[in-house]
Amino acid sequence: MRKLLVWAALALTLILDSPGRAATTILFVGNSFTYGELSEVKHYRPESVHDLNNEGIGGVPALFKQFSVQSHLDYDVSLETSPGKNFDFHVQQKSALLDRAWDHVLLQGYSTLDQHNPGDPGVLIDYAGRLARLFQARNPRVDIRLVSTWSRADQTYLPTGHWHGRPIDAMAIDLRRGYDQAALGSPAIHAVIPVGQAWNRAIASHLAAANPYEAMPKGQIDLWATDHYHGSTYGYYLEALVIFGNVTGRDPRSLGSQERAAAALGIEPSLAGKLQQVAAETLAAEK
Repeated sequence: MRKLLVWAALALTLILDSPGRAATTILFVGNSFTYGELSEVKHYRPESVHDLNNEGIGGVPALFKQFSVQSHLDYDVSLETSPGKNFDFHVQQKSALLDRAWDHVLLQGYSTLDQHNPGDPGVLIDYAGRLARLFQARNPRVDIRLVSTWSRADQTYLPTGHWHGRPIDAMAIDLRRGYDQAALGSPAIHAVIPVGQAWNRAIASHLAAANPYEAMPKGQIDLWATDHYHGSTYGYYLEALVIFGNVTGRDPRSLGSQERAAAALGIEPSLAGKLQQVAAETLAAEK
């Protein structure tokens, strides 16, 4: 009996003294659509992630981190973001910060594909490939994914918008086409995350309003911020759900209506559940 106790104590010591498995690293590279401009999401739990620019941002990466903690997944989350920037900026100005080995990298470009030539994916395709090569040189097995974003109401309903006169879902479809081309152009890019398609689904199902310039229909939410350009708290929450499900393979509905980030951000449990449902259906449609 005494020998058994000695062996048990030795085994416990070995377990406690053995180094733990390193957390899976994930880097978010993007702009205000990643860090959650005009929303409480921007400064949500910044201490839970590593802002490589030291600007105290939590954003969508912090939502991803919270989802992963609740799902008992170990991710070490970092972000490098700058407002109004496309992939060329990160290559030209931030390569020194980004040039290290990562397990996962998520790339989100300018909201119209090209600030000066809306709808033209040329710059995005070129520099997505350059970023992919940068990361792959450090880790040949890095999982790189592109985040395809949403239709901007100001680009659709205002006469000055590039997508003026077209349905609200058209811009997100065009953006997705550009991101798909970028993914096809680089073997290092493994997937495109359909955030814009989730917004389209939320609008088509009448969970979210299609036109924020009109009176909000009863019972519907506004996915856009007050500028009808950036996301609202609801919009960024939906973005984070789609990213979480796409990267981890977990069903966003597994988080449940009592999900902690939603509660902290003032999203009602029933609405959190509905947004999780939209995210899950969007990801299922991709398969």
